Amino acid sequence: MPTILLLCLSNVFMTAAWYGHLKQPSMPLARAIIIGWAIAFFEYCLAVPANRLGYAQGYSAAQLKIIQEVITLSVFAIFAWLWLGERLTWRYAGAGLCMAGAVACLFAGRKA
Repeated sequence: MPTILLLCLSNVFMTAAWYGHLKQPSMPLARAIIIGWAIAFFEYCLAVPANRLGYAQGYSAAQLKIIQEVITLSVFAIFAWLWLGERLTWRYAGAGLCMAGAVACLFAGRKA
């Protein structure tokens, strides 16, 4: 569970770093990059330990990656809706179903 929590928190920072500046189109690109790097530092401080811990607990690298992607899609959907004011359409649900299929493939036969 700590792995999942750390990955969720890291994705909040990652999403803010990559997409937070989109509401300020007049911000100079260099400034957006520097701010993004500063925010991404905290994402790395959470993601690296999460992946080390998860790998030590028996998750494969592929399983950790697909967990990361599912969390990324979930965090991004919430961010796009709340921060960017985008509508959540059937495409988000479709992408979620595709990700669920990817999870099923990578976790099939995994011993708990």
